[in-house]
Amino acid sequence: MNYSPRYTITNKTLQTIARIAAAREIIEHSRIIPAWEIKLVKEARIHIAHSSTSIEGNRLTLQEVRDLAQHHEVIAVQKDKQEVLNYLKALDDIPKYASGKAIDIKLFLRIHKILTRKVLHDDSDSGAFRTRQVFVGRRIFDGTVLKDIVEYMPPATKDVLVLMEAFLKWLNKQKPLDVHPVILAGIAHYEVARIHPFIDGNGRAARLLASLILYKHGFDHRRFFALDDYYDENRPAYYAALKKVQQQENDLTEWLEYFSEGVLFSVSKVKNAVSKLGVISTLENTRQIELSPRQIEIVEQIGLRGKITNKEIKAMYNISRQAILKEIAKLKTENIIVLKGKGRGAYYQLKLKKASSKSVESFNQR
Repeated sequence: MNYSPRYTITNKTLQTIARIAAAREIIEHSRIIPAWEIKLVKEARIHIAHSSTSIEGNRLTLQEVRDLAQHHEVIAVQKDKQEVLNYLKALDDIPKYASGKAIDIKLFLRIHKILTRKVLHDDSDSGAFRTRQVFVGRRIFDGTVLKDIVEYMPPATKDVLVLMEAFLKWLNKQKPLDVHPVILAGIAHYEVARIHPFIDGNGRAARLLASLILYKHGFDHRRFFALDDYYDENRPAYYAALKKVQQQENDLTEWLEYFSEGVLFSVSKVKNAVSKLGVISTLENTRQIELSPRQIEIVEQIGLRGKITNKEIKAMYNISRQAILKEIAKLKTENIIVLKGKGRGAYYQLKLKKASSKSVESFNQR
């Protein structure tokens, strides 16, 4: 059996990916201070773990997920805590998963085993393809009895292995120059959801695989992007976009429009965060800058306020004018800030340079 996805790259998708490329270029060519980079990675990790498990009914709040990630005690249902811990572990292992030549059946089952460790009714279903038919639906009460409403019936159990082998064979043949990583990740996300190869945890496996593909193909090598926030903010739209593919005879075109919009949402959030942190986007100089904690805080405050004066810095730290000028000198030397105005009206602003846009990579249209 051969796998060949059906889709067309529409003008809408092209425009979205062009905007993704422009925003991503600003991030990639930013001189990100190491302390901020660590912060961005940690926040993305927490948001992904929260959103991806929340979509499937996990009741932990974002703050509770943050507490778990920081090894703090959280009072909650053990299953909910374990799901989040599993997802955090899987996210941490993405570089290890990506180090191999291919994403094969063995690796895919290993990922599922990590995602579902100690959370399934039967442990034998963890890290194994389903051995019985499942369906996607909901349970309603019609006034007399509970009834299951089937919204999607996945392929027969006997076909799961063959379908996954065909899909992964196709996936491992694709190169970034042939299929853009965003398109590739979107196709993978949908196909795992369609095949529904596991008793449970299919959504988490699909979203983790998408993140792995973006990392493996160099799109999110710094691991800044929390894609799953987009789906969690409007779950009905997420499920509707998945369902529409079935209604359109497995044509992925509209799903890929939706998926690429989600990537743009995530990339834009990071770009905005980078801008607020005062990171300079420049193609000429990409070295990272070492600043003191006080200098970092000054830059963050300028990012929040738009500008800052010597008087305001003095109030923040109760330090002398000479000490203020010492802190400011490094920021000016590194071209992070610029002095505006003169005398009592003088203030400092962030000095930002715009990165040029690159042309959008070519795509296969199908």
